[in-house]
Amino acid sequence: MGYAQAMPRYALKVEYHGAPFAGWQRQADQPSVQGAIEAALARLEPGPHTIAAAGRTDAGVHGLAQVAHCDMEKDWDPFRLSEALNHHLKPNPVAIVAAAKVDNDWHARFSAVERRYLFRILMRRAPATHQAGLVWQINHDLDADAMQAGANFLIGHHDFTTFRSSICQAASPVKTLDELRVEAVETLWGPEMQFHVRARSFLHNQVRSFVGTLERVGAGAWAPEQVREALEAKDRAACGPVCPPQGLYLAGVGYPDDPFT
Repeated sequence: MGYAQAMPRYALKVEYHGAPFAGWQRQADQPSVQGAIEAALARLEPGPHTIAAAGRTDAGVHGLAQVAHCDMEKDWDPFRLSEALNHHLKPNPVAIVAAAKVDNDWHARFSAVERRYLFRILMRRAPATHQAGLVWQINHDLDADAMQAGANFLIGHHDFTTFRSSICQAASPVKTLDELRVEAVETLWGPEMQFHVRARSFLHNQVRSFVGTLERVGAGAWAPEQVREALEAKDRAACGPVCPPQGLYLAGVGYPDDPFT
């Protein structure tokens, strides 16, 4: 009596516009990115399909390089798999930008060693047209140096209770933040403030809590040192406003061996 052969596993690099979705995670009564991909997989091979992702993004949050994995019955050429999925994902704003065959013990979430996020603030008075839904738009200038001074208090190993959602399910509020870099960028549509954030893992709403708090610093309403005081308070009430999801992107996931190279 022979053993059943393991199903081939594939890593998928996924890009998506978060606006039409209730988030990454599959939901019974609302559209999700996971649900759209699983439905496309079912068009290729009979389901049900369950995929796992490196991180669960909230409603309205975008993916530049989310990573997920799926198991298939058939031994697919990775390029053909990505092409077939993209055909069946239409007209959803979801694209498989790369696929790669991986070992059966490889896991999109548990094999990851870092996540990278980008947050974009557009600073202009005229309503955004081309960037609508892709940025947090404000009508005042921000001081990048002041925000970086505040951000520097957050880098490192801390108890981030102040900057986690009240519904966060993480076992501990203690995390190590490796990078929080504030960059002023001139774009075709106007001046942007961009936040580059990197850590092994994040708490729920952590990045949006950081950016909303630092925006108050950049606007002059908070001194940079107040960010340290908020962190040390370990109290959600000490956090600044949580900014909207539209400007947030899951920009990349790091693995010991990048499956897509």
